[in-house]
Amino acid sequence: MAFQSSFNHVSIVVTVFHITLNDVDRDRNLNVWTGSVPIFRSYLYVPGSDPSLINKALKSRADAIVIDLEDAVTNDQKQMARANASALLAESQSKPVLVRINSAESGYWRMDLEAVGHWDPSGIRVPKVESVATVVQVASFLSSLDSGSTPLIPLIESALGVERAFEIASGHHRVIALGMGEADLAADLGTNGSDALNYPRSRCIVAARAAGLAAAIQSVYVNLHDPSGLRSSTEFGRSLGFFGRSAIHPSQIDAINEVFTPSDNEVSSAQEIVSIMGAASSLGSGLGVTQSGEFVDAAILRRARAILSVAQMVENLK
Repeated sequence: MAFQSSFNHVSIVVTVFHITLNDVDRDRNLNVWTGSVPIFRSYLYVPGSDPSLINKALKSRADAIVIDLEDAVTNDQKQMARANASALLAESQSKPVLVRINSAESGYWRMDLEAVGHWDPSGIRVPKVESVATVVQVASFLSSLDSGSTPLIPLIESALGVERAFEIASGHHRVIALGMGEADLAADLGTNGSDALNYPRSRCIVAARAAGLAAAIQSVYVNLHDPSGLRSSTEFGRSLGFFGRSAIHPSQIDAINEVFTPSDNEVSSAQEIVSIMGAASSLGSGLGVTQSGEFVDAAILRRARAILSVAQMVENLK
């Protein structure tokens, strides 16, 4: 299945610039689960300065790749990386291509967007976001480039960013999801323990959903020689409410994809719930009972539809 470089299935979730709580409440169900924004299980980071690694990433089993113009690229190679990213986006690709630009505090982000913005990539990851002002600044510059509807994914990487996560998530209609940069966040918090990050993880997950966005995207797992740790960490992330995870090596993709793919049992159960609730609705009832005796209501139905939506997305990517 081929995607154009302008791959974009984004539906605008928030239709006003200065959002209010009522706006969020009205639109909060237009999210990852209903297919109103593109969702992926896995995002493979690849340095924009290395064409050979980019080609390998495109051939990987990642649902999407992220061309990195930031941390993985030294200052003297930034321009080369921009040129590589622009050339890639100018051509039809086998999978969606996102770009991580440099932070707004750097002197590079405008040049990054000038190189890639007009190609309408599948998303722009904006690192080290701590305020709505940064989101608006980047979004406004994108608009000046006639960038179509290119979506933004702010990355929360500091304590201040965590505290302002909801404001950031609801700050502009281009924002479709939140991501996290846990290495920088851990350094800012002065911790090297994963458990200490559970609170900020949950804050970002809740902020994203409260703003009507897709479920937040889980940060990378940095140990390439610990596949069991990767799997258990990803399973835990899914249980917290993340959907999708960033990766730094193709060897991590299979485990991530498997964790975020609904099992056959989950799909069968979801189909049963949808069927039961359809029958109940025809009888004027908002409740149902499964064959195993479990009560089903509207909240459980939403979850069942979410599972079926993800299962369909996975099928479409094959």
